[in-house]
Amino acid sequence: MPSILFNSPCLHDWFTQVLKGSRGTVLLTGPWFTKTDAFLTCDPANVHHILVTKFTNYPKGPEYSEKFDVLGDGIFNSDSTSWMIQRRTAQAHMSCREFRRCLARTSKEMVEKRLMPTLEHACDEVPFAKAVDDAEEAIVFRYIVPGKIWKLFRWLKIGKERKLVKAKETIDQFISQCISLKLEELKRVPIEIREKNEAEKGKDLLTSYMDSTQQEPEMEGLKYYKSLRDTTLNMLIAGRDTTSASLTWFFWLVTKNPSVETKIIEELKTKCLHVQSMNLVAFETSDLCGLVYLHAALCESLRLYPPLPIDQKGVLQPDILPSGDAVKPGEMIMYSIYAMGRMEWIWGEDCLEFKPERWITTENELKFEPPNKFIAFNAGPRTCLGKDIAFTQMKAVAAAVLYNFHVQVVEGHQVSPKTSVMLFMKYGLKVRLMKRK
Repeated sequence: MPSILFNSPCLHDWFTQVLKGSRGTVLLTGPWFTKTDAFLTCDPANVHHILVTKFTNYPKGPEYSEKFDVLGDGIFNSDSTSWMIQRRTAQAHMSCREFRRCLARTSKEMVEKRLMPTLEHACDEVPFAKAVDDAEEAIVFRYIVPGKIWKLFRWLKIGKERKLVKAKETIDQFISQCISLKLEELKRVPIEIREKNEAEKGKDLLTSYMDSTQQEPEMEGLKYYKSLRDTTLNMLIAGRDTTSASLTWFFWLVTKNPSVETKIIEELKTKCLHVQSMNLVAFETSDLCGLVYLHAALCESLRLYPPLPIDQKGVLQPDILPSGDAVKPGEMIMYSIYAMGRMEWIWGEDCLEFKPERWITTENELKFEPPNKFIAFNAGPRTCLGKDIAFTQMKAVAAAVLYNFHVQVVEGHQVSPKTSVMLFMKYGLKVRLMKRK
């Protein structure tokens, strides 16, 4: 564990090197008094065993929810019955026709009316976004130092823990404002007009949750608000952080591989012939479904730079992993999604190359890779519910930006991963945008 602290500036690359030298699984040991021993793996067989075969034996555990306390009792921190109920609820809301209609409409509107105009101007810092970034940095700090140290920092309100307290305040203020505005809107608009609007434009996720929780008799007062707060924050984190981090690395990889950019533009021009405009173009959701090469390029970017680079599980009962390693109750297992995409024995000798073609069959169709090998969206019962939503939004943004602009990274700009829960770029991505003729 001291090695983790020492290598924290390039943690995921260090994990990758360690795993390369140990054929995919290693025991990281810390000082005996800290109880910080943990297994680290990127072996697809182990990952499948943990996330699918023996799913119930490997929960998130109390240690996870303690470190991620900013997320409250939301779906990411929950296990067992609580997790099952929240997942079923989320699945029901995200699969309903009204939400799908809302997603299709807003995906285009956000690109056309917000993203495209914004790209022509500078953007101010968003307090909520900065607060989430600060919170995620503090969570990583909790992973790389013994629990007694970060809990002492929390008690003293110093360092990363002090920033976390302020971040929580900003996050709670923002979420509270979102909930209050939505409640006011629902009270103000007559039910008949609401139903008409939802039939035409769809129904957003927060409204859907509010409607369902209000029908539950035990959901009232502070319990009702906390449920909405935790759910809203978990959904925002799931959508905002993963998508933004993924697209940042995607655009960087495309700028480094001009041939990929050319093929994406050619595909857009070939398969979206009806799209013609003298102004900035935003694509309909229906236009994006058949873009095989763009989808493959996004998958390839996610393989090399997964938004969640590492995750952890606890152990309930003694078990033997497929690698032959014995695990005991109370131990922690971390699986490196980042390292998995960089293993030659998993992806071949060209694993470090950005090659969208590896995702396309000879029939020019998308190639399926098992989720225990390509684990950017998790696997097993906890497979990401928003996978299709993520691809819809990433395609909408990627297609619009690349079709309308040539993206060029500013010369001399340093690109490296940030030590955070999500795989952000340490210094962001500074680019020049040049309108295409």
